[in-house]
Amino acid sequence: ACPSKSIDYAVMEHTKRAGVVPVDMKWSDLGSWTALWNIGAADGAGNVVQGDTLSADTEGSYLRAEQGILIATVGVRDLVVVATRDAVLVAPRERAQDVKLIVEKLKARGSNAAIAHHKVFRPWGAYESLDAGEGFQVKHITVLPGQRLSLQRHGKRAEHWVVVRGTARVTQDERVFDLQQNQSTYIPPGTRHRLENATAEPLHLIEVQSGSYLGEDDIERFDDAYGRVEK
Repeated sequence: ACPSKSIDYAVMEHTKRAGVVPVDMKWSDLGSWTALWNIGAADGAGNVVQGDTLSADTEGSYLRAEQGILIATVGVRDLVVVATRDAVLVAPRERAQDVKLIVEKLKARGSNAAIAHHKVFRPWGAYESLDAGEGFQVKHITVLPGQRLSLQRHGKRAEHWVVVRGTARVTQDERVFDLQQNQSTYIPPGTRHRLENATAEPLHLIEVQSGSYLGEDDIERFDDAYGRVEK
């Protein structure tokens, strides 16, 4: 809900409760990929690399590969190449700040990529979309220690939960039970259900959704620790 304004304009120009202290240090606001190249540990060819990368005859470039993606470059100079599950960016290093032009184009065509990632954070943890197709969707769900999702039900989809690490406390209508690693359960459409992590370690599970509609708005909440239920 915060306005899109820098702290300089939004706060510092208006407050009388601020002080200025001289300090001898390097500073960069890291406002572009080029800034990360500037502070990075460059190799002998002037490349700053992170993640799984291979390069031949490549100089002065910033190469960043995330989430198991491999970046390979041959015969390029002064580029920024960033590959994530969301997108791949290739740009001359001196124009790295112009990525905002791409963001504007994404917003203009109504693309969800401008506002959301594959990994979506929630008060209880996060979920990441792994795969999706006609009538199905697969997610990796992480529930933080001591947290729980809302008591809810879905009208048009079923869910299959498989615990891959940790212990899941599951509510299905009137039944409450624990699932250990490698155990699973099935949540039919219309079932009141809740997922909870009552342990001191993160809970990881794979959720397979199936049904005629898989949108996030197919949810009816009955109880929620984060105030998302209208009284």
